[in-house]
Amino acid sequence: MKVSAKSADTLAVSLASMSANITGYAIFQGLATSLDTLCAQAYGSGRKHLVGLQCQRMILFLWSLSLPIGLLWLFSNRVLEAIVPEKESADLAGLYLHVLIFGLPGYALFESGKRFVQAQGLFSATTYVLLVAAPLNAFMNWLFVWRFGWGYIGAPIAVVVTHNLLPILLFLYVYFIDGHQCWNGFSHRAFSNWGPMIKLALPGLVMVEAEFLAFEALVLASSYFGTTHLAAQSVLGTVSAITFQIPFPLSIAASTRVANLIGATLSGAARTSAKVAIYGAVLIGLFNFTMLWTLRHHIPQLFTNDPEVIELVARVLPICAAFQLFDALAALSSGLLRGLGRQEIGGYINLVCYYVIALPISFGTGFGLDWKLEGLWGGVAIGLGLVAAGEGFFLVTMDWDRAVQDAAQRNAHA
Repeated sequence: MKVSAKSADTLAVSLASMSANITGYAIFQGLATSLDTLCAQAYGSGRKHLVGLQCQRMILFLWSLSLPIGLLWLFSNRVLEAIVPEKESADLAGLYLHVLIFGLPGYALFESGKRFVQAQGLFSATTYVLLVAAPLNAFMNWLFVWRFGWGYIGAPIAVVVTHNLLPILLFLYVYFIDGHQCWNGFSHRAFSNWGPMIKLALPGLVMVEAEFLAFEALVLASSYFGTTHLAAQSVLGTVSAITFQIPFPLSIAASTRVANLIGATLSGAARTSAKVAIYGAVLIGLFNFTMLWTLRHHIPQLFTNDPEVIELVARVLPICAAFQLFDALAALSSGLLRGLGRQEIGGYINLVCYYVIALPISFGTGFGLDWKLEGLWGGVAIGLGLVAAGEGFFLVTMDWDRAVQDAAQRNAHA
């Protein structure tokens, strides 16, 4: 099928972004979650030098993984040509990924540095950095694509510059403002004792990648129902991503706070902080539910004027509203598990709930019963509910004093 140049560019950007997220960025994000345990517990224990040491180990680990990821992206056009029928789009997506290779080291630095400052309770650091970098990224896109006339290739160049600018800005914040007290310079110990870090990093990767791939599967599945359903899925995915951003910062704060207290051997205070955070997640989930339910006929109008898409989105939004409480509790529970150093529990639960239960239900109801989008999202709602229930049950029944002992052992052998 022949596609226009504009359509080919649009498809290529979407394809390249999805490929980069699945095979690169989500991997870095998932692996770096081990620092939510290691750095935050080290800071809570008072061994501030370990915060910088663990960060250095993660940077080196992610940089070493940049090589195979970069090699995959270098030959990505051949892989994509076997998946995508439009060769032009596959080649353009491959070109996009070729450029993004140069942003991998900077992305790895920022993901590690972000955890370095968050472990110290400096949550505003990344906010200030992004407040500077986001407008610059928008400006560079205009400058490279339109002003310099670089066209399609200008967009990934802007992304690469931004990825390398982020860690520089974060370094300037740490050096001139706050956070440098946990940095004692580079240590040769960063090249050794990666075992405890990798033991936490791999389950963290499973937690992040499992959920990410499950939602990407919805996008691919919805494309089989036609353009209207794909457009509606795009709106629903965007709305769900936005609402997730409300409980997500709470999960980060709770993870850091609990890890700090566990590192300080204050298991009782850690449990109290976790309970307070759970109440907060419930309130956020109820707020999101109320907002999506009451505004289900108005929200889709913010994205499109197509009456068919608006009607379809309004019909599925109640399902999205229904799992908001589960989504908030699942996000918080995952954060608490990272703070406690029990990422493997979240990894197992996510794999079972999404791939053994949720997605089979989604595909069975979506295609088998012909419920289409309602079926796809219904399965995800069930999966999120089970994730929240499973992780919540573990948090209620676990031995928090054992988490304190594990943290002390990690810090002693770091």
